[in-house]
Amino acid sequence: MKIGIIGAGGIGQAFAKHMAKAGYEILLSNSRGPASLASVAEQLGVNVKAATLEEAAATEVIFLSLPWIKVEEVVKELSSIKHRIVIDATNPILPGFKKAELGEKTSSQVVAELLPGAKVVKAFNTLLRAVLAADPNESGGERVLFYSGDDVEAKKVVGEMIRKAGFAGIDLGDLITGGKLQSFPGGPLSTLNLLKLS
Repeated sequence: MKIGIIGAGGIGQAFAKHMAKAGYEILLSNSRGPASLASVAEQLGVNVKAATLEEAAATEVIFLSLPWIKVEEVVKELSSIKHRIVIDATNPILPGFKKAELGEKTSSQVVAELLPGAKVVKAFNTLLRAVLAADPNESGGERVLFYSGDDVEAKKVVGEMIRKAGFAGIDLGDLITGGKLQSFPGGPLSTLNLLKLS
């Protein structure tokens, strides 16, 4: 399975490293083009290739890891995505570390509205970059990753990806319930580094 990453910052790179190690083919993209990512892709492993935004958006699973102020602009270019899984790792943080005003909606509900027909799953957004990038197996346990979404089959796929990468996945329900728990900043599960002991 191919996974396209849109947004090659710290979270995107940490995700790429784990998924490449798990055997997935990764297409890494950013707004500056493949040439700017060639050395990063090489460092992340043999299964990672630098790609254009269009190539990353054409994969079976798309990982969205962008600054909140860029989400709407970039997502508009992906409006043709339907019936595909979009893992939303974004957080509604504005410059100056201000929380974006979303009313009663979670950030992933906003993303889902911007991508009608896509199967949005919230995941990989609660851990700090260094923690997410670290070995998921620690002190005899597996690092916990939370995920939520409205599509049951999409969550099964993401849950399996999490498991194959060595993490312990916990399904929090739909985008409203789970999204609020996962919300960063402010959600009760944000930044928690938990281990599931064997």
